[in-house]
Amino acid sequence: MAEMDRTTARTFARGATRFAPSPTGELHLGNARTALFNYLLARHGAERFVLRIEDTDASRSRTEHTEGLLEDLRWLGLTWDAGPGREDALGPYYQSQRAAQYAQRFVELERQGAVYPCFCSALELEAARHAQRAAGRAPRYPGTCRELSEDERRRRLGAGQPATLRFRVPAGRRIEFTDLVHGAQSFLSDDIGDFVIRRADGSAAFFFSNAVDDAAMGVTQVLRGEDHLTNTPRQLLILEALGLPAPRYGHISLILGSDGAPLSKRHGAASVRQFRECGYRPEAVVNYLFRLGHSSNEHELLALDALAGAFDPQHLGRAPAHFDEQQLTVWQKHAVHRLAPEAARDWLAARLPAGLEPYTATAFCAAVLPNVVLPQDAQPWIDIVFGPAPGLAGEGADLVREAGGEFFAAAARAAADGGDFAAIAAAARAASGRKGAHLYRPLRFALTGLGHGPELGPLLRVMPAGEAARRLARFA
Repeated sequence: MAEMDRTTARTFARGATRFAPSPTGELHLGNARTALFNYLLARHGAERFVLRIEDTDASRSRTEHTEGLLEDLRWLGLTWDAGPGREDALGPYYQSQRAAQYAQRFVELERQGAVYPCFCSALELEAARHAQRAAGRAPRYPGTCRELSEDERRRRLGAGQPATLRFRVPAGRRIEFTDLVHGAQSFLSDDIGDFVIRRADGSAAFFFSNAVDDAAMGVTQVLRGEDHLTNTPRQLLILEALGLPAPRYGHISLILGSDGAPLSKRHGAASVRQFRECGYRPEAVVNYLFRLGHSSNEHELLALDALAGAFDPQHLGRAPAHFDEQQLTVWQKHAVHRLAPEAARDWLAARLPAGLEPYTATAFCAAVLPNVVLPQDAQPWIDIVFGPAPGLAGEGADLVREAGGEFFAAAARAAADGGDFAAIAAAARAASGRKGAHLYRPLRFALTGLGHGPELGPLLRVMPAGEAARRLARFA
């Protein structure tokens, strides 16, 4: 036990950041960026990166969403030091498994008189909010159950009346903290209103479980969405009442779509899974997200450790960040065009013809990679190289006809003799006197059906034996 205590003390001394998603849907780019920034903050400061699954809302949390979150984070390369699959003495890291810890903290607050049961129904609460808005006041809990006598509380609880547990916000307080992004912040407790920390079903509410788990898990810094900024004073009050340390909070800007609205499914493939299945590279996604609301002088495609070295929370912008898929595509091009041939083959494997020899597959991928951004871009070239000879129409048919039969007869003979593209072009040039575009464009159309594309030499080397000669001989 003493050794465990020493280990835990060392863990706390190291400090930590965390990512704490709720498994109620797929991981979208906004949450992925939050995870990335916390990961980079941890790696930059040699701290731990903690992953906690906030699944106390049993009605909306799904196991398949949790599994998807874990898969997406692994794909992005955001490995966690503690969390699901990497449990330690500070876990468990699923909030649904931490009910006993929450119950203990609830008892502490009850002993202090810092909380009280609230019997107000949803209808009563909505009516109170409506009346406050009609009077021009900000809606907040009116304190209906705050001063109920102990006898009345016991009577209602004994009768089985459902009750939440509300935190008793102290009057006349000013809650101040320095936000890592927004700087000095100040809130009046009189503007907050007593808030629920335990739902009527007995489960812990977000304000409570999120705050106490950060303290229990040694979290010292947190970057999260700016929509949580107004939650912070509530959580600081909870931690203060329990005598627990508070992390330094930083609230990052929202990501907006092209229409200026918060990014959502209607903007297209907004989830990490969808980008992954479309063939985006993880290094492209993290490099784009790194620069989405975070300024940097680094303009090259960087590995995660280099991104961590360049990350600075002082460079996080306060203005909303705008998602631009064209910018993501730029990073995708950088990532794809840096792939080694074997890595490119693995990336395109699902689209390559079955039974293709590994050497041929690797050589084909190396040949087409400069012309590919997503795997779907390779499909036309797969069809051209390994499928039947393409037909010709329009400009291609005209250029081939103008080149003439002698031109293609010479080219076909060179191809049949095993010549590479340089030999094929030389034979056609000698037979026709053509050069430049007048030489190469008819050959390209005859071989590929297109007037543009990857270099012909590497393409011809991976075509089935004799295929180039057959294609050229059609026009001899």
